[in-house]
Amino acid sequence: MHHFSFEELNREIIQCRKCPRLVQFREHVAERKSFQGQCYWRKPVPGFGDPKGWLLILGLAPAAQGANRTGRMFTGDPSAKFLMQTLYRAGFANQSTSELATDGLKLKGCYLTAAVKCVPPDNKPLQAEFATCNRYFEQEFFLLKNIRAVLALGKLAFDHYQRFLKKEGCLTRLTPFSHGKKLNWMDGRLFMGVITPVHKTLTQKN
Repeated sequence: MHHFSFEELNREIIQCRKCPRLVQFREHVAERKSFQGQCYWRKPVPGFGDPKGWLLILGLAPAAQGANRTGRMFTGDPSAKFLMQTLYRAGFANQSTSELATDGLKLKGCYLTAAVKCVPPDNKPLQAEFATCNRYFEQEFFLLKNIRAVLALGKLAFDHYQRFLKKEGCLTRLTPFSHGKKLNWMDGRLFMGVITPVHKTLTQKN
């Protein structure tokens, strides 16, 4: 596997057109009335955050009226609103909102990405699209040298991360996070979802 820098990897992600169904959909998402006049991104969305962070947050894919519009992961939609308020309270973000790519948001200690980089129809990527996009997630994962915990948002993202660990032959204890489960705080830090200590081992392998 060729090891890119983050700059090289993100350029390749943005230029990707490998999945015709996703390309067609992302480029023709209807503009919501409240966003009319805005220039929609309509490209694959690379990860965003602190390259030296210890927490990786893995979502499923960009939202049609969120990251597919703004060009930044978890930005401009209801999930971004909830997530950023939580990250701000936990000390990972310098502000509690994530509305536009130019809004000054900075993250410290965490990195945000998605299993699939393009918005899919009905929020349901095909298995072939997961497989095609997986190389980008793998590169991101190995570039993030300090990751100690992974939070997978939703079952499909959780399953994707589990497949990745199985592929690398390093499956460890995974803790599914479900609606209604209490969040755990330790030393002012928020621990949710999937906690895994495998990053150092996987990095050494590669």
